[in-house]
Amino acid sequence: MSARSTRKPWQPLTAALASAALLATLTACSSTKTSGGGNGEVELVSSGKLKTCTHLPYAPFQFRDGKKVVGFDVDLVDLVAKDLDVTQEIVDTPFEGIQSGEDLNAGKCDLAAAGMTVTPVRAKNLDFSASYFEATQALLVKKGERYDSLKDLKGKTLGVQQSTTGEEYAKKRGKGVRTRQFEDLALLLTAVKTGQVDAGINDNGVLYDYVKKNRDTKVTAEFDTGEQYGIGVRKGNDALRKQIDKTLKKAKADGRYDKLYKKWFGTEPKK
Repeated sequence: MSARSTRKPWQPLTAALASAALLATLTACSSTKTSGGGNGEVELVSSGKLKTCTHLPYAPFQFRDGKKVVGFDVDLVDLVAKDLDVTQEIVDTPFEGIQSGEDLNAGKCDLAAAGMTVTPVRAKNLDFSASYFEATQALLVKKGERYDSLKDLKGKTLGVQQSTTGEEYAKKRGKGVRTRQFEDLALLLTAVKTGQVDAGINDNGVLYDYVKKNRDTKVTAEFDTGEQYGIGVRKGNDALRKQIDKTLKKAKADGRYDKLYKKWFGTEPKK
Protein backbone atom coordinates (compact mmCIF):
# COMPACT_ATOMS: atom_id res chain seq x y z
CA MET A 1 0.00 0.00 0.00
CA SER A 2 1.60 3.19 -1.10
CA ALA A 3 1.75 6.25 1.09
CA ARG A 4 -0.68 8.96 0.07
CA SER A 5 0.91 12.18 -1.19
CA THR A 6 0.15 15.28 0.90
CA ARG A 7 1.06 17.67 -1.94
CA LYS A 8 -1.88 19.70 -3.20
CA PRO A 9 -2.51 20.25 -6.92
CA TRP A 10 -1.95 24.01 -6.56
CA GLN A 11 1.39 23.80 -4.81
CA PRO A 12 3.66 23.77 -7.92
CA LEU A 13 1.92 26.89 -9.23
CA THR A 14 2.26 28.63 -5.85
CA ALA A 15 5.96 27.85 -5.73
CA ALA A 16 6.41 29.18 -9.25
CA LEU A 17 4.54 32.37 -8.40
CA ALA A 18 6.61 32.82 -5.22
CA SER A 19 9.83 32.43 -7.19
CA ALA A 20 8.65 34.94 -9.76
CA ALA A 21 7.69 37.39 -7.01
CA LEU A 22 11.08 37.02 -5.36
CA LEU A 23 12.86 37.63 -8.66
CA ALA A 24 10.75 40.71 -9.30
CA THR A 25 11.51 42.03 -5.81
CA LEU A 26 15.23 41.54 -6.25
CA THR A 27 15.10 43.23 -9.63
CA ALA A 28 13.19 46.19 -8.20
CA CYS A 29 15.58 46.54 -5.25
CA SER A 30 18.77 46.81 -7.24
CA SER A 31 20.00 48.09 -10.52
CA THR A 32 23.36 48.68 -12.12
CA LYS A 33 24.69 51.83 -13.60
CA THR A 34 28.05 52.14 -15.33
CA SER A 35 30.10 54.73 -13.50
CA GLY A 36 31.65 56.04 -16.68
CA GLY A 37 35.12 56.01 -15.17
CA GLY A 38 36.29 52.51 -15.92
CA ASN A 39 35.57 51.48 -12.34
CA GLY A 40 33.09 48.76 -13.26
CA GLU A 41 29.37 48.94 -12.67
CA VAL A 42 27.96 50.76 -9.66
CA GLU A 43 25.13 48.76 -8.11
CA LEU A 44 22.39 50.86 -6.53
CA VAL A 45 19.71 49.88 -4.04
CA SER A 46 16.95 51.51 -6.08
CA SER A 47 16.86 52.20 -9.80
CA GLY A 48 17.57 55.83 -10.67
CA LYS A 49 18.41 56.82 -7.08
CA LEU A 50 21.54 57.23 -5.00
CA LYS A 51 20.33 56.68 -1.44
CA THR A 52 22.30 58.47 1.27
CA CYS A 53 22.09 57.51 4.93
CA THR A 54 22.61 60.42 7.32
CA HIS A 55 21.50 61.53 10.77
CA LEU A 56 19.72 64.88 10.94
CA PRO A 57 20.37 67.56 11.92
CA TYR A 58 24.10 68.19 11.55
CA ALA A 59 24.35 71.69 10.09
CA PRO A 60 26.03 72.78 7.91
CA PHE A 61 26.71 69.27 6.61
CA GLN A 62 23.11 68.12 6.43
CA PHE A 63 19.92 69.62 7.87
CA ARG A 64 16.34 70.44 6.96
CA ASP A 65 15.53 73.78 5.34
CA GLY A 66 11.76 73.66 5.16
CA LYS A 67 10.87 70.37 3.50
CA LYS A 68 14.26 70.04 1.81
CA VAL A 69 17.46 68.53 3.22
CA VAL A 70 20.47 70.70 2.39
CA GLY A 71 24.11 71.06 3.39
CA PHE A 72 27.73 70.59 2.40
CA ASP A 73 27.54 66.77 2.39
CA VAL A 74 24.29 66.89 0.44
CA ASP A 75 25.84 69.08 -2.26
CA LEU A 76 28.92 66.85 -2.55
CA VAL A 77 26.87 63.68 -2.92
CA ASP A 78 24.72 65.46 -5.50
CA LEU A 79 27.89 65.71 -7.61
CA VAL A 80 28.34 61.93 -7.35
CA ALA A 81 24.68 61.37 -8.26
CA LYS A 82 25.06 63.64 -11.29
CA ASP A 83 28.07 61.65 -12.51
CA LEU A 84 25.98 58.48 -12.17
CA ASP A 85 23.02 60.13 -13.93
CA VAL A 86 20.71 59.50 -10.97
CA THR A 87 19.17 61.63 -8.20
CA GLN A 88 20.09 61.62 -4.54
CA GLU A 89 17.56 60.52 -1.92
CA ILE A 90 18.22 61.23 1.77
CA VAL A 91 17.49 58.54 4.38
CA ASP A 92 17.43 59.94 7.93
CA THR A 93 18.46 57.19 10.33
CA PRO A 94 20.11 56.85 13.79
CA PHE A 95 23.87 57.34 13.65
CA GLU A 96 24.65 54.02 15.35
CA GLY A 97 23.20 52.12 12.39
CA ILE A 98 25.38 54.18 10.06
CA GLN A 99 28.73 53.80 11.78
CA SER A 100 28.16 50.10 12.50
CA GLY A 101 27.58 49.42 8.79
CA GLU A 102 24.21 47.81 9.54
CA ASP A 103 22.18 50.21 7.39
CA LEU A 104 24.44 49.69 4.37
CA ASN A 105 24.51 45.92 4.82
CA ALA A 106 20.71 45.84 5.03
CA GLY A 107 20.36 47.77 1.76
CA LYS A 108 18.83 50.79 3.45
CA CYS A 109 21.11 53.07 1.45
CA ASP A 110 24.02 53.07 -1.00
CA LEU A 111 26.37 55.32 0.95
CA ALA A 112 26.64 57.18 4.23
CA ALA A 113 27.46 60.90 4.34
CA ALA A 114 27.02 62.16 7.87
CA GLY A 115 29.94 64.40 8.76
CA MET A 116 31.60 61.14 9.77
CA THR A 117 35.19 60.90 10.96
CA VAL A 118 37.16 57.92 9.68
CA THR A 119 38.28 55.83 12.67
CA PRO A 120 39.90 52.36 12.88
CA VAL A 121 36.72 50.93 14.41
CA ARG A 122 34.45 52.38 11.73
CA ALA A 123 36.88 51.29 9.00
CA LYS A 124 36.22 47.69 10.06
CA ASN A 125 32.51 48.18 9.36
CA LEU A 126 32.61 50.45 6.28
CA ASP A 127 34.86 51.26 3.36
CA PHE A 128 35.59 54.98 3.15
CA SER A 129 36.20 57.41 0.34
CA ALA A 130 39.20 59.71 0.31
CA SER A 131 39.00 62.45 2.94
CA TYR A 132 36.83 65.43 2.00
CA PHE A 133 36.95 67.53 5.20
CA GLU A 134 39.38 68.15 8.08
CA ALA A 135 37.81 68.48 11.50
CA THR A 136 38.71 68.72 15.17
CA GLN A 137 36.77 68.73 18.42
CA ALA A 138 35.65 71.99 20.03
CA LEU A 139 34.00 73.19 23.22
CA LEU A 140 30.69 75.10 23.27
CA VAL A 141 29.49 77.11 26.28
CA LYS A 142 27.03 79.87 27.09
CA LYS A 143 28.45 83.37 26.87
CA GLY A 144 29.74 84.50 30.23
CA GLU A 145 30.99 81.06 31.23
CA ARG A 146 34.74 80.57 31.50
CA TYR A 147 35.31 76.98 30.55
CA ASP A 148 38.31 76.98 28.25
CA SER A 149 39.44 73.37 28.65
CA LEU A 150 38.29 69.99 29.89
CA LYS A 151 40.22 70.65 33.10
CA ASP A 152 37.97 73.63 33.78
CA LEU A 153 34.99 71.29 33.66
CA LYS A 154 36.14 69.00 36.47
CA GLY A 155 33.08 68.28 38.58
CA LYS A 156 30.85 69.84 35.92
CA THR A 157 28.59 68.27 33.28
CA LEU A 158 29.67 68.05 29.65
CA GLY A 159 27.13 67.23 26.96
CA VAL A 160 28.22 64.67 24.33
CA GLN A 161 26.53 63.19 21.28
CA GLN A 162 26.33 59.42 21.49
CA SER A 163 28.58 57.26 19.28
CA THR A 164 30.75 60.21 18.25
CA THR A 165 34.47 60.93 18.41
CA GLY A 166 33.65 63.86 20.70
CA GLU A 167 32.19 61.47 23.25
CA GLU A 168 35.27 59.25 23.00
CA TYR A 169 37.61 62.21 23.44
CA ALA A 170 35.72 63.53 26.47
CA LYS A 171 35.77 60.15 28.20
CA LYS A 172 39.50 59.69 27.55
CA ARG A 173 40.68 63.22 28.36
CA GLY A 174 38.02 64.62 30.70
CA LYS A 175 39.22 63.38 34.06
CA GLY A 176 36.65 64.17 36.72
CA VAL A 177 34.16 65.48 34.14
CA ARG A 178 30.63 64.13 34.17
CA THR A 179 29.26 63.41 30.70
CA ARG A 180 25.63 63.49 29.66
CA GLN A 181 24.75 61.70 26.44
CA PHE A 182 22.38 63.05 23.79
CA GLU A 183 21.01 61.17 20.81
CA ASP A 184 21.56 63.96 18.29
CA LEU A 185 23.31 67.29 17.85
CA ALA A 186 20.17 69.43 18.15
CA LEU A 187 19.43 68.08 21.63
CA LEU A 188 23.04 68.64 22.68
CA LEU A 189 23.09 72.25 21.46
CA THR A 190 19.77 73.03 23.15
CA ALA A 191 21.09 71.58 26.41
CA VAL A 192 24.08 73.95 26.35
CA LYS A 193 21.95 76.96 25.39
CA THR A 194 19.38 76.31 28.14
CA GLY A 195 21.90 75.46 30.85
CA GLN A 196 21.02 71.79 31.17
CA VAL A 197 24.74 71.09 30.85
CA ASP A 198 27.74 73.31 31.54
CA ALA A 199 29.32 72.80 28.11
CA GLY A 200 29.13 70.61 25.02
CA ILE A 201 31.75 68.97 22.83
CA ASN A 202 31.40 68.23 19.13
CA ASP A 203 33.08 68.83 15.77
CA ASN A 204 34.28 72.40 15.24
CA GLY A 205 32.46 72.84 11.92
CA VAL A 206 28.99 72.35 13.39
CA LEU A 207 29.71 74.37 16.55
CA TYR A 208 31.02 77.41 14.67
CA ASP A 209 27.97 77.26 12.43
CA TYR A 210 25.72 77.20 15.52
CA VAL A 211 27.27 80.22 17.26
CA LYS A 212 26.77 82.35 14.13
CA LYS A 213 23.02 82.10 14.71
CA ASN A 214 23.07 81.81 18.51
CA ARG A 215 25.05 84.77 19.82
CA ASP A 216 24.44 83.79 23.44
CA THR A 217 26.83 80.87 22.97
CA LYS A 218 30.52 80.70 22.06
CA VAL A 219 33.29 78.27 21.17
CA THR A 220 36.04 78.56 23.79
CA ALA A 221 38.49 75.84 22.80
CA GLU A 222 39.52 73.46 20.05
CA PHE A 223 41.29 70.16 20.61
CA ASP A 224 43.76 69.06 17.96
CA THR A 225 42.35 65.65 17.07
CA GLY A 226 43.29 65.77 13.37
CA GLU A 227 40.09 64.11 12.17
CA GLN A 228 39.23 63.39 8.54
CA TYR A 229 35.69 62.97 7.22
CA GLY A 230 34.95 60.27 4.68
CA ILE A 231 31.90 59.02 2.79
CA GLY A 232 31.16 55.42 3.74
CA VAL A 233 30.04 52.53 1.54
CA ARG A 234 29.34 48.87 2.23
CA LYS A 235 32.49 46.78 2.72
CA GLY A 236 33.73 45.56 -0.64
CA ASN A 237 31.70 48.06 -2.68
CA ASP A 238 34.78 49.22 -4.58
CA ALA A 239 32.93 50.44 -7.68
CA LEU A 240 30.92 53.04 -5.77
CA ARG A 241 33.86 54.01 -3.53
CA LYS A 242 36.06 54.60 -6.59
CA GLN A 243 33.33 56.66 -8.25
CA ILE A 244 33.03 58.85 -5.16
CA ASP A 245 36.80 59.36 -5.12
CA LYS A 246 36.79 60.20 -8.82
CA THR A 247 34.02 62.77 -8.38
CA LEU A 248 35.71 64.38 -5.36
CA LYS A 249 39.05 64.59 -7.14
CA LYS A 250 37.43 66.18 -10.20
CA ALA A 251 35.46 68.67 -8.07
CA LYS A 252 38.60 69.74 -6.22
CA ALA A 253 40.48 70.18 -9.49
CA ASP A 254 37.83 72.25 -11.29
CA GLY A 255 36.95 74.52 -8.35
CA ARG A 256 33.48 73.16 -7.55
CA TYR A 257 34.63 71.81 -4.17
CA ASP A 258 36.06 75.20 -3.14
CA LYS A 259 32.84 76.91 -4.22
CA LEU A 260 30.70 74.58 -2.12
CA TYR A 261 33.07 74.88 0.85
CA LYS A 262 32.81 78.67 0.77
CA LYS A 263 29.03 78.46 0.38
CA TRP A 264 28.65 76.52 3.63
CA PHE A 265 31.62 77.70 5.73
CA GLY A 266 32.12 81.25 4.52
CA THR A 267 35.76 80.73 3.59
CA GLU A 268 37.79 78.65 1.20
CA PRO A 269 39.52 75.50 2.49
CA LYS A 270 43.13 75.66 3.64
CA LYS A 271 45.53 74.57 0.92
